[in-house]
Amino acid sequence: MQHNPTHRILIVEDDPHISEGLRLNLSLQGYDVAVETSGTAALQTWKRWRPDLIVLDIMLPGMDGLSVLQNIRLEDEKLPVLILSARGGTEDRIRGLALGVDDYLAKPFDLDEFLLRVHRLLTRMDWYRETERKQPEAGHAEHSVFRFGANWIDFATSTAQGEIGAVQLTMHETRLLKIFAQNPGKPLRREYLLEVVWGYSKDTTTRTVDNFIVRFRKYFEPDPKHPQYFKSLRSIGYVFDPSPAPQQGPISALRRMISGRRKET
Repeated sequence: MQHNPTHRILIVEDDPHISEGLRLNLSLQGYDVAVETSGTAALQTWKRWRPDLIVLDIMLPGMDGLSVLQNIRLEDEKLPVLILSARGGTEDRIRGLALGVDDYLAKPFDLDEFLLRVHRLLTRMDWYRETERKQPEAGHAEHSVFRFGANWIDFATSTAQGEIGAVQLTMHETRLLKIFAQNPGKPLRREYLLEVVWGYSKDTTTRTVDNFIVRFRKYFEPDPKHPQYFKSLRSIGYVFDPSPAPQQGPISALRRMISGRRKET
């Protein structure tokens, strides 16, 4: 795997055996690594050092890992965070996901799997940073605002205006919409969207993307049951069409029928 040598990784782990092992192996992969053993110190290093990825334990002295994450998300919603903890209960996972965890790996773990997850998170982050520097190719863009039909999306503020009115988008909604805006008219496979937006492996089967498309249709489609913008492609995935052809209404259909009869006579 090819790594960007400028990638910075902050490990927040109070077990010295684990933290040193991770530091050594990540350093051998070419990453710049820092280690902190408490939540308070982790926040200080994050603000000063600005890492590209945080590997975060939940059980920490003083401020726990999820509290650290909550503080970070108040300022930065896009920083990749990988939770690494012996606490693998459903409640902790749900709370972590609600706070914006990008990935979750329970101890004990396989080192190769850990390194692969780190690589995928950083690859996704690099892709997202690159797309932020580009304006969408379709529709009309004003700074970070993307318009299609009567709708608009502001990627800088994660807000939108659609058929249902004003919408405050989640981090993953913003990421997924950004991909569609950058790829108008291009068929996108579910597996690709899962890997880029959520960091899932390509062989993961989930209806996550389908559920998000249902939301987007509710937000932006005049008739969600007959979508114009977010269209399904059987056995493939979805395609975003920001400039759909106007649909035939009853009057135009009647005119077409009359015109056809005149030609026959």
